[in-house]
Amino acid sequence: MQLDGVLFFPVTPFTPDGEVAEDVLAEHVKHGVAAGPGGVFVACGTGEFHALEPEEFERAVRVAVEATAGRVPVFAGAGGSAPLARKFAAAAKRAGADGLLLLPPYLVGCPAGGVARYVAEVVNSTDLPVIVYQRNNAVFTPEAAVEVAKLPNVIGFKDGLGDMDLMQRIVLSVRESVDKPFQFFNGLPTAEMTQPAYRGIGVELYSSAVFCFAPEISLAFYNAVTAGDTEQVNALLHGFYKPLVELRDKVPGYAVSLVKAAVVRGGLDVGGVRAPLLDPTEEHLVELDRIIEAGRKLIAS
Repeated sequence: MQLDGVLFFPVTPFTPDGEVAEDVLAEHVKHGVAAGPGGVFVACGTGEFHALEPEEFERAVRVAVEATAGRVPVFAGAGGSAPLARKFAAAAKRAGADGLLLLPPYLVGCPAGGVARYVAEVVNSTDLPVIVYQRNNAVFTPEAAVEVAKLPNVIGFKDGLGDMDLMQRIVLSVRESVDKPFQFFNGLPTAEMTQPAYRGIGVELYSSAVFCFAPEISLAFYNAVTAGDTEQVNALLHGFYKPLVELRDKVPGYAVSLVKAAVVRGGLDVGGVRAPLLDPTEEHLVELDRIIEAGRKLIAS
């Protein structure tokens, strides 16, 4: 399975009493798919995987699969302890997902060999294609990356660490050692900000949280960066993505909270975030509105 285009990571909507709002999720996914992403990644980082229990996770994945209706692949998150990650993988399979994004284990210090062991234990429990996510405590050496890339159903490696030297060595090592189609992804928060650098080391795919609330801006950036339109890329980085990142960095967890708030302000009530995250302050929402409006003006000019 080869992915292409902007990758859509929908939020997980909640009702006022805290339940997963399945009808709202369906509408959110349908709207996003209609804009033309290359894939849907449900119940992952932007979708608050950390805050979902397995039963509601399975329902969310099933809703996304039904709403997508086979138009693009649907990947679902999996992670946590190895036994729990295997349960999430099985739930995603039952719900009809096309693949998994394997997030890090719980935040314990662990060597690269231990992370590779964790990946193998989860991957060997499922026949779904798996993209392995490097971030936080799940840090691979090039040798460990090659080890997991050789697992039959591992099809990709996503980087949320941002160590460009390490990632370049991983890309080179996997490409010279793994004889199968294999893709690399930029998984840093607000990945557009670093995508020109990642393209320089051969990583062309990336996740776009902006696609959740402003697919027209996300697609304009994608088209510019893939076409080599440096002027438009720099205009969007300077006038939209840089201010968005600066706002995001004011409060931990805003990488999710701001996205969800922006979807609400766009007219779809997806509710707020679950603990331990916090919803944005009114002051920051006003700033968010200004940033989004500036981005839309940039692509209209």
